[in-house]
Amino acid sequence: MGLMDKARHKLEEARGKGRARAGGATGNRSMQAKGTAEESSANLKQAGDKAKDAGDDVKDAFKSD
Repeated sequence: MGLMDKARHKLEEARGKGRARAGGATGNRSMQAKGTAEESSANLKQAGDKAKDAGDDVKDAFKSD
């Protein structure tokens, strides 16, 4: 994955955490739910990034022989 994609996913996670906390602090359940969903989405994207990187590492390991 590109560095920009990883940074974008990390920023999305932070934004979701902030939104969820703000919603919790103000009692706005809708905002809290949207923040939690955004954070979960970003975590899933980051897991995909890691899986793709691991696949690339395996591919590179076989290429070097």
